[in-house]
Amino acid sequence: MKQQLEKIRQEALAAMEAAADPQELEALRVRYLGKKGELTAVLKQMGKLSAEERPVMGQIANNVRAAIEQTLEQAKTHLAAKAMEAKLRAEAVDVTIPGKEVSLGHQHPMNMVLQEIKGIFVGMGYQVVDGPEVELASYNFTRLNIEEGHPSRDRSDTFYFNDDDSVLLRTQTSPMQIRFMENHKPPLCMLAPGRVFRKDEADATHSPMFHQIEGLVVDEHITMGDLKGALTTLMKRIYGEDSVMRFRPHHFPFTEPSCEMDMQCHKCHGTGEVDGQVCSTCHGEGWIELLGAGMVHPYVLENCGIDPEKYSGFAFGMGLERMAMGRLRINDLRLIFDNDVRFLNQF
Repeated sequence: MKQQLEKIRQEALAAMEAAADPQELEALRVRYLGKKGELTAVLKQMGKLSAEERPVMGQIANNVRAAIEQTLEQAKTHLAAKAMEAKLRAEAVDVTIPGKEVSLGHQHPMNMVLQEIKGIFVGMGYQVVDGPEVELASYNFTRLNIEEGHPSRDRSDTFYFNDDDSVLLRTQTSPMQIRFMENHKPPLCMLAPGRVFRKDEADATHSPMFHQIEGLVVDEHITMGDLKGALTTLMKRIYGEDSVMRFRPHHFPFTEPSCEMDMQCHKCHGTGEVDGQVCSTCHGEGWIELLGAGMVHPYVLENCGIDPEKYSGFAFGMGLERMAMGRLRINDLRLIFDNDVRFLNQF
């Protein structure tokens, strides 16, 4: 039995030291130390030994087991180190090779202008609100004093969902003014940016989906002077302190009196000509239309439960795309939606 144990020790140690991978090493462990292993098989014969021989053989067997287990652990450590070394060689990085440039993204130019406008109005005390894009005609038209038969309610201009024209894709963010007045009492000061939808052709200045920014202020003693002050502050912050603005009388069903705001053309400086040619930016007008505005119509206030005898207010609406085009000197609306990286990277 002593010879058997010595033979097992020598064979096991030699095989484990020569093992090429962890799988082979595990197979050797099972072969020699497993429940049906060679060492276990020899130990089962201990019962045949005399009482004097049994302790001696038991000590020898324990020494053999200890030697095999020690060699097994050493082989595991060696193979793990060898595997790590191979992995490090395979994943080695040559730090002398120039790295690849990582291209960082940035905000879309239109969103940049939107954040700038929102920041200006928030600084003046406005609350930014959002609302549904699928809207009821009563909010989009009726309660804004836009009666049946008005051209803006035609199916040729509006995306309706049903036959009675009561549900539609909102054509403006003005419905948020009604919703805000329904749920808040004066004084009110809100800004409603968002997507709107109209059946406009996708040319250089129009798109069937675009963005509007509308604002509303309602309080006691609000005048046209407050409206002009707020809008002039915005435009000078956006286009520069030397920008020249003008207000023209206009008509909107939901404001009375109403006006439009223009900015003197930055290219021809109001002359309508550049180098003897018609200015391509303002088309010879000398002015660029920016937005529509006015004092909130008394009927609109009444529709929202606000006493027009006590309160007055102003409202305005501007196209974000037009503001972005003027702010960033973009000459074609379609460039904003094309997502051409060559264009976007300019900003």
